[in-house]
Amino acid sequence: MKSIALIGSTGSIGTQTCSVVRRHPDKFRIAALVAGGGNAELFLKQAEEFRPEYAALADERAGEQIKDRMPAGVKFACGEKAAEEAVGFGDTALIAAGGFAGLKYSLAAIRAGRDVALANKETLVCGGELVMREVRGAGVRLLPVDSEHSAIWQALSFRPDTPFKRLIITASGGPFYAYTPDRLARVTPADALRHPTWKMGAKITIDSATLLNKGFEVIEAGWLYDAPLEKIHTIVQPESIIHSMVEFADGAVLAQMSCPSMELPIQLALTYPDRLDCGVKPLDFQALGTLHFLPLERRRFPCYDLALTAAEKGKNYPCALNGAGEVAVHAFLQGRIGFTTIAEIIAAALSETEEMPADSYEALSETDARARQAAERHIARLSRSV
Repeated sequence: MKSIALIGSTGSIGTQTCSVVRRHPDKFRIAALVAGGGNAELFLKQAEEFRPEYAALADERAGEQIKDRMPAGVKFACGEKAAEEAVGFGDTALIAAGGFAGLKYSLAAIRAGRDVALANKETLVCGGELVMREVRGAGVRLLPVDSEHSAIWQALSFRPDTPFKRLIITASGGPFYAYTPDRLARVTPADALRHPTWKMGAKITIDSATLLNKGFEVIEAGWLYDAPLEKIHTIVQPESIIHSMVEFADGAVLAQMSCPSMELPIQLALTYPDRLDCGVKPLDFQALGTLHFLPLERRRFPCYDLALTAAEKGKNYPCALNGAGEVAVHAFLQGRIGFTTIAEIIAAALSETEEMPADSYEALSETDARARQAAERHIARLSRSV
């Protein structure tokens, strides 16, 4: 039985991980639960259902409100340090915490000698150099949960060192692929949160709408599969049936296909090479009829372009990209800036970024903080000029 430290249990990936555990209670056990604190009542229900050895809320105020209601036998603590300690429980840490905060959980799990099922993009976007060095040093496995990187992993027969010619990452194109610049300028948060094929958290849904998320995935793929940028390609596959492909030297292309469901890659990261039922609807090829493929052009999608530019520069630029992006998306969701301004804010913050090594958590944390401050300054400047 695999025991799991579930970090980010109340978010979209966390709740779907809980569904996987419910489906196969003879295969999985949740040894630890961690959440930020934004949904303390759901966290409490999860603790009551799964009875982990350890449960922690990173938000101390939220933790104080529920500490006397935790079920008997569950050790509970609150605060960031307490939350990080949770990765020491179980044999696999599934990192589903959102944002830059997920990096410290991934590093803590690796340093504790735990395999990491990785659903937090920022771990590799911000800290790829550091994380991969730590993974090699600790001799642990980094298991992709992202649907695109799971698809590549599957096409490579679960061997990231398998030789390939190209990695082909697919994108749905988001809800605004065909929009003109004028229409994009009028997009509201409610519009952007209506993703055509996936149900996800707010931040990643907006990143999918701007195509920043696809840029993140290119950066991740480089680290996961030791691939230079010129060997990573992207294409829009609007039906979200093909989750990514791998082309080999002989011209063969292997694609992983399924109905859109995050439970498949979540479960496979925990069971591979075994495959178990995960409740995904079977593909009906006759009903599907046709799959479409469309170009993903850098010049049309400024956030995607900025991500690739940051990847080309390397070092701490992807970390700055992410920090500024988190601030800009939050401002958009609050109605403080427009949809197209997200890219402007990221570009402005990147222009102020000073090149630094990305080989320590402290250096990355400093870059993240500076990028956030730069983004906030530009948002404030725009607000004053309106």
